[in-house]
Amino acid sequence: MNHWLLKSEPGTFSIDDLAAAPRRSTAWDGVRNYQARNTLRDSMKKGDTAFFYHSSCEIPGIAGIVRIVKQGYPDKSAFDPKDAHYDPESDESDPRWYTVDVQLVRKLKRLITLDELRKHAHKELSDFVVLRRGNRLSVTPVSKAEWQFVLSLE
Repeated sequence: MNHWLLKSEPGTFSIDDLAAAPRRSTAWDGVRNYQARNTLRDSMKKGDTAFFYHSSCEIPGIAGIVRIVKQGYPDKSAFDPKDAHYDPESDESDPRWYTVDVQLVRKLKRLITLDELRKHAHKELSDFVVLRRGNRLSVTPVSKAEWQFVLSLE
């Protein structure tokens, strides 16, 4: 089993939105970066777990844990002209964009903020991808040691 970090802007889709979804599950759609797409398509497997990270907000941080319940498949939002994530260059016979289905495992007892994570960047989280300068990827790997350390902060 692998661990991941998935970013979402809470103004667009928050952990509370996921908690309110039917079966507390949804497609993680709308990813439009090739490196992140490759991870969704090729690396994430059913049963893997991920941190749900609130980004581009007043207080960014890790808000919860999700499980991958369906591994990579074509992102249908790319084919829908009415969808905000529509991509006229994407073709259903040769899909460009992929998604996975996630299900909420649990909300964390408290938000583990980006500032708090940065305090450990020199030591326990020295390779934590979300802390790298210039990192804007919405899907990143998390090592087992990083996963366990972040959970210890809760």
